Order: sequence, then structure tokens, then C-alpha cells
Amino acid sequence: MDIPARLPTLFLSHGSPMLAIEDSPAGRFLDKLGEQLPWPKAVLVASAHFMTDRPMLGGHAQPHTVHDFGGFPEPLYQIQYPAPGDPDLAEQIAQRLADAGLTPRVRENHGLDHGVWVPLRRMYPQADIPVVPLSVMPHATAAQHYALGQALAPLRDAGVLVIGSGGFVHNLGDLDWQHKDAQVPGWAQEFSDWMHTMLSAHDWPALLDWHQRAPHAQHAHPTVEHLMPLFVALGAAGDAPNVRSIHRSHEFGSLALDAFAFD
Repeated sequence: MDIPARLPTLFLSHGSPMLAIEDSPAGRFLDKLGEQLPWPKAVLVASAHFMTDRPMLGGHAQPHTVHDFGGFPEPLYQIQYPAPGDPDLAEQIAQRLADAGLTPRVRENHGLDHGVWVPLRRMYPQADIPVVPLSVMPHATAAQHYALGQALAPLRDAGVLVIGSGGFVHNLGDLDWQHKDAQVPGWAQEFSDWMHTMLSAHDWPALLDWHQRAPHAQHAHPTVEHLMPLFVALGAAGDAPNVRSIHRSHEFGSLALDAFAFD
């Protein structure tokens, strides 16, 4: 029997939905990323745009592409990402979460929001790898999302790529929408640098208390759903993972597109 190569877990910032079609540093990074990883049997994506009050998994055999945004060019709404789902895997993951004391649910008719399909379209354009979406809980803590990730850690050895898809700095009200190449404001740079320092130092207690300890935390994330996928990916990497910063760029001033691999 073939033993799958052990996969890292990833945190990816998905930025604007235009990442799906525009040429950009983040887009070019994602174009190459899939080729650099062991080929997964399936992909589990914890998306900032799938928000529930308890862990929920998409269990549709052929999930539809959800265009959950407004005000963008028409070609973006024509994109389909027809990857298959994996209802059996969704149920297996739900059981794993239940065994960890969580209260998961599988939603059979759930589609793929843009937090899922935008990065996957760049990484795996052939759309032939089964995809299971996983929710984040905007009223739960970083520690609770880290524990959720810990329950997923065995998936790495089963050929399932665990991705947290969110945003490293995400304050839409503070973006310079007229200037894509605007300079990073000082507050966003300080928050990003603090997060990088804590990740490099493996200072999990500080990271799990980021809302109190990180500079400009509330400014960087007025709502927390875009940072919670980071903690899912971190927990899913197992004990004492190696932390690799694999991409760093920004758009519109403070929209940070940082990405990490944990292995």
C-alpha cells in the first residue's frame, strides 16, 4: 500500500476575490505553490467566509461555486471551480472532532465560498482534488480554533492538505482602494511584525492571546474571522511544528497577504 507523503498545513491570505484572476505577487506565489507540495488526496479548507457557532463541514458530493461578494467585474462571477466534494471524508472528520469533545455538524448542501475556491483555483486549476470546507467560529477564541486544529492533526499523515484561508491583516474600512500599491501603514506593519516574531519564536501563549498582546490588534482585525484560520492550521500541524514564512506581500495599503507553512 502506498504511504502518502506527510503534508504541511498552510495558512493562506486570500485577499480580494480579484486574486482569482489578476496578475499579482500573491497570485504568482499560489500558481507555484501546488506544484511544490506532495500531491494531496483531498483538501480541507477552514475559510473565514464560512462562519458558524460550532464546527461545521461541507458534505456535498459536488459542491457549487459560491460568489459571495459584490461590486467586482462580471468575469469574476462567471468563474466556476467544479472540484468534487468528499462526503465520506467530511463525516470522518466530524467524528474525529466529536471524539475531541466538539459538537460538529455536516451540512450536506454547502458550496465553496471564495475563501476556498480563490486560492485553490490558483494552486490546483484542474479542480480534480476533493475539497471539504470547514467553518470558523467568530465568537470563539484563538485557543478554541487551535484546539480544533489539533483534532485535525492526523489528517497530515492521511494525505489530506489542511489549509486555513483568511487574511493576516484584514480591515476593509482602512484600505486605500484607489491605490493598489499604497504603502503599508505603520500600525499594520507593527502588527504583522509582531505576529511574525511570535510565530518564529514558537510563542504559542502570546499568539493565542494576540487580541490582548499584539500591537494594534483591534485595528488589524476589527472582526476576528480572518485570523482564526491561522490557528486552525497551526494546531493541525501537531506539536512543535517548524514555522515557515512562505509569502509576504500587501495590497491597498494594509491588506496583508502573508502565507505560512507549518510542518
